Amino acid sequence: MKIAVIGVKGIPAKQGGIEHYCQELYPRIVAQGHEVDLFARPSYTEKPWFSSYKHEGVRVISLPSLPLRGLDAFFNSAFGAMVSLFGNYDIVHFHALGPSLFCWLPRLFTSARVVVTCQGLDWQRAKWGKLSSTLIRMGEKAAVKYAHEIAVVSKDLQAYFRNTYGIETDYISNAPGKYAESDPKLSYSQSLGLESGRYLLFLGRLVPEKRPELLLEAFQKLQPKGWKLVLAGGNSDTTDYITKLENIAAGNPNVVFTGELKGAKLAEIVRGTGLFVLPSDLEGLPLAMLEAMREGVPVLASDIPPHRQVIGKDEARGLLFKAGSMSSLLESLKRAISEPQKLSEIAQKAQQHVRANHNWKKTTYENLALYARIAGTGIKPVISKKIQTTDKQQRIQACLQELSSLLYEDLLTQASTIKQTTDQERLEHTLREQLSEKINAQVELVLSDRLRKVQQVSLRK
Repeated sequence: MKIAVIGVKGIPAKQGGIEHYCQELYPRIVAQGHEVDLFARPSYTEKPWFSSYKHEGVRVISLPSLPLRGLDAFFNSAFGAMVSLFGNYDIVHFHALGPSLFCWLPRLFTSARVVVTCQGLDWQRAKWGKLSSTLIRMGEKAAVKYAHEIAVVSKDLQAYFRNTYGIETDYISNAPGKYAESDPKLSYSQSLGLESGRYLLFLGRLVPEKRPELLLEAFQKLQPKGWKLVLAGGNSDTTDYITKLENIAAGNPNVVFTGELKGAKLAEIVRGTGLFVLPSDLEGLPLAMLEAMREGVPVLASDIPPHRQVIGKDEARGLLFKAGSMSSLLESLKRAISEPQKLSEIAQKAQQHVRANHNWKKTTYENLALYARIAGTGIKPVISKKIQTTDKQQRIQACLQELSSLLYEDLLTQASTIKQTTDQERLEHTLREQLSEKINAQVELVLSDRLRKVQQVSLRK
């Protein structure tokens, strides 16, 4: 298939969840034999208009955009939608609701199938003015009217589209990216005066809806002995807000602003933290939190629906506090700092959950399965490759993964025929039960066969 991607600033990713998502997803799609053109912004790629380069097989094309706050994405996406009319694409994939304002162009004037992925209700974000928010809402409505399929990254977003528009969407989960190798000597952390396991970490864009000021004010009040607070994130058209944060922290040597982090420095800071805190009022399904969980880092988050989905009932995989509540956040911070052993046990459960349920093999497979279904190509995506290893335990795990993948593919194909008329949560529960039953049946078949052969050998003796 030939795929056009619109609404992404560019790759490789510098900052932003969508960019990191696409950086992980599309090279994997290219690796399965497909062709991907990603239309990017020159302000992000720092490349001239209409120039292109390859990133892990993905062709990144810089299209014109106007460097106006709040309108850059719209102009660039409009150009992307127009260029897609002449590319003979099988799939045109819009990421985010704002760029989807132009999804009607390929829908009405080409034979391409149009997909929109919603990572969050961006019109709710505080940084956007009235005009930008209105345009994003228009993009949402355009997606509902013109897209062949809408994919969402959380069950909360799935419920939103069902309740607001009466439509079913495809839930395709986010997955964490892979961190770089970090310095075992912790040189960067030490240069900031940080002690491993003795600092709180906020990681993300410094924007109002993520509420870093709430965490900062709570830390100022709590003043936990021997602990520091690290605010790691860059500017996202929020210079005044960042100045406000710096004013709140003024004079406190235990508050560290690192700016935007990448590579080995980012990995070192995340792996060394004692507690990852995400106090957001608004999220899709945060990659930063999934990445921290995958690294075995304890997590404290606001109790908004996407966070509850990942952390689970009864705080099985992390701690929750009431969103926007200073008193609740203070109480949860005290609890987290005073119960390190319990927090470590919870973090291990979270790590196992993320590895099993949020991985790029699964996310890539489900995106390609969606493409194949609406394009009618009949192409079967590959979810895994055979793993060869001499370690017995790894071989067992690899075989089980391969068996699970093949059975899951078969079940998903069957499920797609009843998707529109079946409750999504019940369908997912049914798939899990059927998958478990099939795996158990296959294991039982193998064991029975081995036992029969052993008995035959015994009789000969």
